[in-house]
Amino acid sequence: MSESTEIRDRSLRRSRRDRLGEGGPRRDGGPLREGGPLREGSPLGEDKPAGKGDGLDLGRIRGQRTARAGTLFLILIIALIAACVLSAAIGQLFIPPLEVVGSLLNKVGLDWLPGPSHDFGEEALWQVRFPRVVMTVLVGAALAVAGAMMQGVFGNPLAEPGVVGVSSGAAVGASASILFGWSFLGAFTTPTFAFVSGLITTFIVYTVSRSGGRTEVITLVLTGVAVNAIAGAAIAYITFAAPTSAREQIVFWQMGSFNGSLWSQVGLILPLIVFGIIIAQTLAPGLDILSLGEKSARHVGINVERLRIIVMAVVALLVSAAVAFCGIIAFVGLVVPHIIRMIIGPGHRLLLPASVLGGAVLLSIADLAARTLVEFADLPIGMLTSLVGGPFFFYLIRRSRKESGGWA
Repeated sequence: MSESTEIRDRSLRRSRRDRLGEGGPRRDGGPLREGGPLREGSPLGEDKPAGKGDGLDLGRIRGQRTARAGTLFLILIIALIAACVLSAAIGQLFIPPLEVVGSLLNKVGLDWLPGPSHDFGEEALWQVRFPRVVMTVLVGAALAVAGAMMQGVFGNPLAEPGVVGVSSGAAVGASASILFGWSFLGAFTTPTFAFVSGLITTFIVYTVSRSGGRTEVITLVLTGVAVNAIAGAAIAYITFAAPTSAREQIVFWQMGSFNGSLWSQVGLILPLIVFGIIIAQTLAPGLDILSLGEKSARHVGINVERLRIIVMAVVALLVSAAVAFCGIIAFVGLVVPHIIRMIIGPGHRLLLPASVLGGAVLLSIADLAARTLVEFADLPIGMLTSLVGGPFFFYLIRRSRKESGGWA
């Protein structure tokens, strides 16, 4: 090769390096340009850094999720208001919804709408229907939040408050109170025994399942199953040994009903349920981290065992307060959180308050149906929630089996 030819080749190579970018080609063979590496397939004249616009638009997804959550909250609030007004209006004595709202407004000094025109309308609303409506809202909210927390701490959408035996334990206490005719606390004797026995049963389940300073989820579930079986046997024996009148009370209490709700009962459970819901909301960040797994949660500094203890205590408080006066109401804690989770996702910061509204809406509608489906009869509300929750539970089982490819 001549000297002139070698000089010309060197000049061409230098010119090419200048066009591709100062510093020569990258080790991966791609050219370097000011403003970052070029995206694969982009023309040389575009200075668009790689990664910008690539993949999922997380901001857009968050915006859609926030909009969906806002829409859900709006729908639930409107549905709850409508259900409460209709529940207070419909009955043997029909009171127009506007008069129901007028009665509420008049109570706070706002004469915007007329009150009930019937002579006994005001009395029917404030002594019979409004206490029942408020009790329904409180119990529905408590059961739904308890279910959401159980599903979060167990990491399983099939979990519900009954897993830890709180409902069956409360039923044992109430049944024993009815059997022996205890009345030293007056009308609050049976609810008090139900509340205390529910808390004690949950404590027993947790204590028995704890080993070596830790509590495994599977051990907790199996212990709950065993305690539920023992409690069921105790309830069956109490029902068998009770006289006919007491037996009817026991069976009716286990089916659940809001009939006969009083303001004094509302005043007792209101602070307990509100306190439990507030504590549950403060645990939302920990439950979100726990959903990543126990090892990951411990790695970021979460005391998993303490979180589980607090969740169990809050669930026992909420469920015991909920069933104390109205009896056992099944499947609310299973159905509501799962439906909410499918709509707005698993984040507990939104899931818990949405479950409060969803549980209140579901139970308000169920109680309205219990009072109106059969004329001059008050159906057990636990029967209606089981009719809805049973098929839904079957759907969850089938869906879980399909997603996992089988049980093995």
